[in-house]
Amino acid sequence: MLSFIGLIGGLILLIILTIRGMNLFIAAPLCALIVGLTSGLPVFLGDSNFVTVYMQGFTAFIASWFFMFLLGSLFGKFMEDSGAADSVAQWIIQRLGKQHAVVAVVAACAILTYGGVSVFVVAFSVYPMALSLFKDANLPRRFIPAALSFGSITFTMTSAGSPEIQNWIPIKYLGTSPFAAWEVSLAVAIFMASLGYWWIKRMITRAVANGEHFEHRDGDPDVPERDYPHPITGLIPLFVVLTLSFFLHERLQQLALIVALGGGVITLLLINYRHFHNITNAINLGTTGALVAIGNTAAVVGFGTVAKTTSAFQTAVEVMTHLPGNELIGAAIAVSVIAGLTGSASGGQAIALPLVGPHYLEQGVNPEELHRIVSISSGALDSLPHNGYVVTTIRAICNETHQAAYWPLAALTLVVPLVGLILAITLFVLF
Repeated sequence: MLSFIGLIGGLILLIILTIRGMNLFIAAPLCALIVGLTSGLPVFLGDSNFVTVYMQGFTAFIASWFFMFLLGSLFGKFMEDSGAADSVAQWIIQRLGKQHAVVAVVAACAILTYGGVSVFVVAFSVYPMALSLFKDANLPRRFIPAALSFGSITFTMTSAGSPEIQNWIPIKYLGTSPFAAWEVSLAVAIFMASLGYWWIKRMITRAVANGEHFEHRDGDPDVPERDYPHPITGLIPLFVVLTLSFFLHERLQQLALIVALGGGVITLLLINYRHFHNITNAINLGTTGALVAIGNTAAVVGFGTVAKTTSAFQTAVEVMTHLPGNELIGAAIAVSVIAGLTGSASGGQAIALPLVGPHYLEQGVNPEELHRIVSISSGALDSLPHNGYVVTTIRAICNETHQAAYWPLAALTLVVPLVGLILAITLFVLF
């Protein structure tokens, strides 16, 4: 009982501290310590003590993602400093009008995500253009994280055919393909995209009507207009990243993203070198930004690693994976809850699937239907305030606070996927 109280209490405290803006290098290990102590995990003694377990999760994430964060951050800063992001933004505004600034941001994220660029890195790449678009359209910048997240981790990340890991993990356990249940997936994706876009436009329109507008900050890039390159020079590097990632994904897996981002950075340097405003400063800011972003995310991953070792977590998993009633509903609840506890969509799948997969397949559940439900459900409750992607996007990339930016993001990445999940289950049950 004490372990369960500690697990829930530690999670709630982490969410509260995150929303209130406490430094995650302090908040995450502090909350993890509460979880560990209430579960009898020794702090220093033994091989599996708190410090060892927490740092295993912390360092494993950095080891896996450091180069992607570094190159992604450099790519974004180079887009800023060269003026390529501003140039593309101005071109879009001139051609499509200011009313389409949001859809341009969402579409850019969706294309990169569906093209194989990791969701952790898409925000780095698109943020400079998003900032310019919101500035030119005079829209409140606190909605930028919501627009980036909506295009990255909702209707594209978990859809049929997506090369993102959240669509590939079920293949190992269910023997399906990335295009499992593509008909229902397509219908749900269109529904989620339509509902989410309507909602974000409505939220922004309300905010503007209440007097909100774009506010310039001292840290924003300031590139003289005469230094603007041609808009095509901002699109070519994005195309290089997308193309390399798409064609190398199956052969190199995660390493393909390093090659793709490296190609994008080199392309930017080659075609826009004479337009750089202060390349040394861009490199320094990009490097520092990458370290802060990956550190914040790793701190939260460390919390999840400690949580997974507790008896309360194991009990919760056991209960969630053996829920009575409709199997698809049971799988959806299990994956959603575990993803919420760990703050990770892929983590929720990796923990739940080895248990629910064989169990439901033995009961005759269609593996393609189960694949799609597991994938969609993993992208809902994972977006709680302590989620690594959420923290990185709001704080490290967009320099916003959770209090200002999280609630619009939650509407699009929590509520919309949950509604899409209900639609998917309904379609499977009826047809």
